[in-house]
Amino acid sequence: LFFHQLSERSDTAAAQAKAVDSESAARMVVAPNLAGQTALLVDDDMRNTFALSRALREKGLKVLMASDGFKALDQLAANPQVTIVLMDIMMPGMDGYETIRRIRAQSEYETLPIIALTAKAMTGDREKCIEAGATEYLPKPLDIQALLKLMARLL
Repeated sequence: LFFHQLSERSDTAAAQAKAVDSESAARMVVAPNLAGQTALLVDDDMRNTFALSRALREKGLKVLMASDGFKALDQLAANPQVTIVLMDIMMPGMDGYETIRRIRAQSEYETLPIIALTAKAMTGDREKCIEAGATEYLPKPLDIQALLKLMARLL
């Protein structure tokens, strides 16, 4: 009986490990084309920047950061390898709407994917972001898996 119980525990542990491995593999498949891409993360809240940049780096992205619209434009000018922009909308100085408009005003960035991110998720915000030139819109708090799927689709 003792050896039988050990065998059952071993089988259960192996099944649990296999489930965790397949779940991890499923997560990795979510965004296979993100590795090697360069994202510009624009957000004035350092907690958001830290958490999101860490999650993106774990998926193999290079992450550049800017704390406001002015710095975002500077980062974009200095780093032509940027393939996607994640733009917070509510920022001091130059907000996300104006930053997106200025990015879109430059012909080389007409098709650059820009995902607007905002905690101010109110009726009409998505339309306002798209009208300003954003490619897509996601409300905060972010669902990282949804963001990664969206990024993979856009890239």
